[in-house]
Amino acid sequence: MNKWIVGLVALCTNASVFAETLLQGEMIQGALVRGQTTPNSVVHLDDQQLQVSEQGYFVFGFDRDSKSNHQLVIEHPDGEVETIALDVESRDYQKQVIEGIAQRIMQPSEEDIARASDNAQMVHQARNQFSDRNDYRADFQWPALGRISGVYGSQRIYNGVPGRPHFGVDVANPTGSPVVAPANGVVTVADADMFYSGGTIIIDHGYGVSSSYLHLSKLSVEVGEEVSAGDKIGEIGATGRVTGPHLDWRLNWFQLRLDPQLIVPPMKQAIAEAKKQQ
Repeated sequence: MNKWIVGLVALCTNASVFAETLLQGEMIQGALVRGQTTPNSVVHLDDQQLQVSEQGYFVFGFDRDSKSNHQLVIEHPDGEVETIALDVESRDYQKQVIEGIAQRIMQPSEEDIARASDNAQMVHQARNQFSDRNDYRADFQWPALGRISGVYGSQRIYNGVPGRPHFGVDVANPTGSPVVAPANGVVTVADADMFYSGGTIIIDHGYGVSSSYLHLSKLSVEVGEEVSAGDKIGEIGATGRVTGPHLDWRLNWFQLRLDPQLIVPPMKQAIAEAKKQQ
């Protein structure tokens, strides 16, 4: 098992009716939280209604700068209303200095800006779609094993110029190293040459949960293709806005950018387990 925990158990009773809501995940900025409640319940996170499966499963997330206090309200089919206060832990984020970014990337032409805008729209649409897949409920695995060279939430400074925070986890490996699907899903984006992210793949895991793979040197899947956990989807590269070969792995709940490291075992543990299986 990874470091996810059963976060809360809340109970409500009404005569012979017994209902419970289970939440699995860390209550911390950047976390993905999976839940299960009574089938046919209506669930709200603050003012946002969440999609709930026929079996009562749902999911949500907290972004990098999430506020501390949230409220989950579950209206059970018997009329009972369950309210759960969620206290989200804040994080201190690293600063990361990156030198050697090509001038063309730092000061793109009008043509490159237009291309980057088209890329961003494609990614936005992919992450905004909803499917009723339930792949997000499974345990995830690392898509690549190796040295972690960049972490979620870090403030990046490119060639001395402050940039946006980094929203993924970077795994440094030689060009051509395999990248595998961390869980089942369907490919929604497979573009070999995006301006900033180079070779890029996005996989939909259902209910707004998607994962992205950036800077790939080779893509082994196509849009619409079903993948299973462990299937090879591409190879690590140094395409796009990079200074060396690595995988930039990202996790989203719709447009919220989450921390992939919170849904997998620690890298050292994953490497040790892989060696045992060799």
